[in-house]
Amino acid sequence: MPAVGGVVSDGKEYPGELTSYVLVTCIVGAMGGLIFGYDIGISGGVTSMPSFLKRFFPSVYEKQQGEKITNQYCQYNSETLTLFTSSLYLAALLSSLVASTVTRKWGRKLSMFFGGVLFCAGALLNGFANAVWMLIVGRILLGFGIGFANQSVPLYLSEMAPYKYRGALNIGFQLSITVGILVANILNYFFAKIKGGWGWRLSLGGAVVPALIVTIGSIVLPDTPNSMIERGDQEKAKSELKRIRGIQNVDEEFQDLVAASEASKLVEHPWMNLLRRKYRPHLTMAILIPFFQQFTGINVIMFYAPVLFSTLGFANDASLMSAVITGLVNVAATWVSIYTVDKVGRRVLFLEGGVQMLICQIVVASAIGAKFGVSGNPGELPKWYAGIVVAFICTYVAGFAWSWGPLGWLVPSEIFPLEIRSAAQSINVSVNMIFTFLVAQVFLNMLCHMKFGLFLFFAAFVIVMSVFIYFMLPETKGIPIEEMGTVWKKHWYWSRFVGEDDVPRGGIEMGGDGLKRV
Repeated sequence: MPAVGGVVSDGKEYPGELTSYVLVTCIVGAMGGLIFGYDIGISGGVTSMPSFLKRFFPSVYEKQQGEKITNQYCQYNSETLTLFTSSLYLAALLSSLVASTVTRKWGRKLSMFFGGVLFCAGALLNGFANAVWMLIVGRILLGFGIGFANQSVPLYLSEMAPYKYRGALNIGFQLSITVGILVANILNYFFAKIKGGWGWRLSLGGAVVPALIVTIGSIVLPDTPNSMIERGDQEKAKSELKRIRGIQNVDEEFQDLVAASEASKLVEHPWMNLLRRKYRPHLTMAILIPFFQQFTGINVIMFYAPVLFSTLGFANDASLMSAVITGLVNVAATWVSIYTVDKVGRRVLFLEGGVQMLICQIVVASAIGAKFGVSGNPGELPKWYAGIVVAFICTYVAGFAWSWGPLGWLVPSEIFPLEIRSAAQSINVSVNMIFTFLVAQVFLNMLCHMKFGLFLFFAAFVIVMSVFIYFMLPETKGIPIEEMGTVWKKHWYWSRFVGEDDVPRGGIEMGGDGLKRV
C-alpha cells in the first residue's frame, strides 16, 4: 500500500495509438477553451481603458484621473466595476448544472454548440452596449456559454484520447484558454490606442470570433464512443472507436465501455448517487481541486493584470504590455505541461508548481510592501524595481500554467466513472465558477484593505493545497479512464471508502448497482 500515492494500475492495457484523426479532433475540441480564455484576458484590459471607465464607471474614472493618487491600492475599488467582471461566473455556475443533463442525454457536442451560440450572443450585446445593464446582460450570456463549454470540453477530450496520451491532449483545453488570454491581451493593447476611445467595443465584440470557432467546431466534430453508447448507439460507437484507435481489435475496450454504460443506466439519480460512500473520493476532488485552483490567486493576475500593473505604478500602455508578457509566459509554460504530464505524472507537476508559486507570492508581497508600505503611495516607481515585480509575477504564472492551471481541469475530468461523469463534472465546473466569482467580486476590495498582504493570503492557500495533493491525490497517469477505480482502492486513505466490488478487475465491475462483469 503506497504511503501517499503513486502509479496504481491492474496491468490492463488497451491497444491503439495516437492517430492523426484523434489529434485533429482533440485540437478542434480543445478550442472550446478559447472563449473562456478570451473573456479572462479581455475583461481586465477593458476595465483599465479610460474611455470605457468614463462611459460606464465615471466614479472610478474620476478617481483614476485625479491630480494625485494617494492610495494606489484603492484606485479601482468599485463594486459595480467588479460586478461587470464577476457576473459572468454566476451565470456559468447555473448553466453548468443544466449542461450536465444536456451532455448526458444528447451528447458532448450539443453542449459545446450551445456554449458557442450563447457566448456569441453575449459578445454582440457587449460590443454594442450603451448602458451598464447591457454590459451585465451580455456578461450573463457569456457566462451561460462558458458554463456549457467548460462542462463538456474536458469530458470530450478525456473520452476521445488514448489513455497513454490523455494528459497531453486534455491539456489542450488549458492551452486554448492561455491562447485566448494572450490574444485578448494583445488586442487590448492595440485597441486601447484607437483614437476616439471606442477600442473597447472591438475588444468586447471580438469575442464573436472564438465563439464562432467553437460553434462550427461542435458541428463538424464526431461524438465520443462513450457518449454514443450512453445514448444507445452501440454499432456506431464501435465503428468510431476503431477509427479513433486506428485498429480493428477494440473488443476489450468496447466491452468495458458498454459495461460502464449499462451500469450508469441503473443509476436513476446521478446527482444523489454522488453522495454514496464509494464516490466520496470523486466528490472530494470535484469540490476541492477547483476550489484550490481559484485560491492560488491566479485570477487576481489574469483578470486584473492591467489593473494590477497600473496599481503598481505602470502607465496605461505599460500595464497592458505587462499583461501581454504574462500571457506569453502562460502559453509557453502550458506547453511544458503538455510535454511532461504523461511522463512525470500529475502529482509531480502539482507539487513543483505549488512550491514555485509560493516562493513568488512571498517575494512579490515583500517587494510591494517594501515600496508601497500600507499607505499605498510609492512616489516614483523605478523601472528596474517594477521589472523585478513583473519577473516574479511571470515566474508565478509559469508555475501555475504547468501545474494547477491544466491539471485543475484534467484530473477531475479523468477520474469520474461514467455513471456520475456528467453530474460530477458539473460539480467541478460549478465550484470553479462560484469561487471564480467570489475572487473576482472581492479582489479589488481586498486589495484596498489587505494591501500587499493579499499575496500572502493566497500564499497560505498554496501551502494548504500542496499538502492536500501530497497526501490525498493518487497518481492517475497511464491508467485507462474506465479502469480509474483502482487508484482509490490502493490509496492509503480512500481505500476505506471504495469496496472490493467497486473496483474493476479484468473488466467493469460495479458494486451495489447489480451489474458485475469479471
